[in-house]
Amino acid sequence: MHHHGYAWLGSGLHQVRDGVRRAGHPEFATSPVPPLELAHWLLRPAPFVRGTWDDPEQAAEWFGRQVRPHRDVLADAHDREVLEARLAAVSDSAAGGEDVAGGWWLSGQRYLGVYLVGCRPHRFRPEYPCPTAGPALP
Repeated sequence: MHHHGYAWLGSGLHQVRDGVRRAGHPEFATSPVPPLELAHWLLRPAPFVRGTWDDPEQAAEWFGRQVRPHRDVLADAHDREVLEARLAAVSDSAAGGEDVAGGWWLSGQRYLGVYLVGCRPHRFRPEYPCPTAGPALP
């Protein structure tokens, strides 16, 4: 099992257009907006993959590197207070073969989503193909 990393930063208003977030929608494969189901990231083309890791610690480190630069613009003070504790749990979840999803509202009605999706096989969608057969990335 390995994990693929995905990230999205954009206007939170784009998420309300949930049609393109559904796997059957004609624009699904090209839309950068996160899909409604985490496993559906695996149905997107390989260029959406930001990294692939066999090691859950490395996957968790990448996850944290995507979020920490935005700490000061997290819209909710509670999110800023608990961020490190939340990030500390990512490695354990990934080590257990779980998907990890993190989503934060930022100032200016922006939204940051960071995701680790298990692959080969996916825990709940083992029939989904691996989007990339390449080597693990840093």
